[in-house]
Amino acid sequence: MTVTTTSAEAVADGQGAVMLLDQTRAAVHPQLRSTVESLPGSIRRVAMYHFGWEHADGTPAAGQAGKAIRPALVLAAARALGAESAQAVRAAAAVELAHNFTLLHDDIVDEDPTRRHRPTAWTVFGIPDALIAGDAMNALALRLLAEDPHPASPAAAARLAACVIELCAGQQADCAFEQRGPRDVSLDECLAMATAKTGALLGASCAIGALYAGAGEEQVAAMDAFGREAGLAFQLIDDLIGIWGDPDRTGKPAGADLVAHKKSLPVVAALASGTPAGDELAELYSRPALDAAAVRAAADAVERAGGRDWAQAQAAERMGRAVEYLAEAVPDLAAAGDLLALAEFVTRRTR
Repeated sequence: MTVTTTSAEAVADGQGAVMLLDQTRAAVHPQLRSTVESLPGSIRRVAMYHFGWEHADGTPAAGQAGKAIRPALVLAAARALGAESAQAVRAAAAVELAHNFTLLHDDIVDEDPTRRHRPTAWTVFGIPDALIAGDAMNALALRLLAEDPHPASPAAAARLAACVIELCAGQQADCAFEQRGPRDVSLDECLAMATAKTGALLGASCAIGALYAGAGEEQVAAMDAFGREAGLAFQLIDDLIGIWGDPDRTGKPAGADLVAHKKSLPVVAALASGTPAGDELAELYSRPALDAAAVRAAADAVERAGGRDWAQAQAAERMGRAVEYLAEAVPDLAAAGDLLALAEFVTRRTR
């Protein structure tokens, strides 16, 4: 399937990214689904449920298997550097499998009850089965690349494997932060954690697309840097949604990150602000549990301490850096319209 490039007008109004994501799902999901269906029966059932293709009892479901942002970046990066997107479909599916491996594990670690507006896999099938299904998805991702005859597949597999290790380190740091006092996590530590946990996979997605286009080392590195900076902007917006997102749109409870005492970027910025509101937030975060009123008070404290404004400004700054790196990889930014559309989309989303 051919994925068309977007116009400047479409980039500006966000419709280009929506169209690209729709086209990416149409191009990648057949490969993704056939790969998932190759899993053994009980593991396949958990994975099919997680992707929204089946109900818990194994009957067909019409759910959408995620936004497909990461595979869209793989295909868009390949196109921006002159390759046909069809050449990178396997790689795009591999990246999406790796991403969903992390989602299955994250839901367990965070004890999230819902994802994509229905119960998370671990709440339906139990923690062991959800963990094992996630592990299998990670193995599937690497198998897809190992079996791909494209000459770039070995380098792509190595990059994805290194990325997964970095993701795990980021997740471990995120968990460790929860055991530390409200003011014992620095903003620099938090930024490094977010870069590893979110920026690494967006960077790898862009780098893998560049590899499939036959790009040189400097172009691949610049694409990776573009994705990392865009990924950090993505995480900043995600953290804002974790506090102020609409549950009807996010599929998660209001203030979910505050309930979990997450040391997210807006929270850490607020705690480090040296303001009375930051002190209020530290007191709230010192409590073992937050009821609904305390969650609302914590959200208000983050905002009054400047955490919300800081995160929004930081997201814009990171996007500016991302565009600079993209210009290094693709000097003619007209050829990178799809990447710009996707980056703009992830930093303007509301869920």
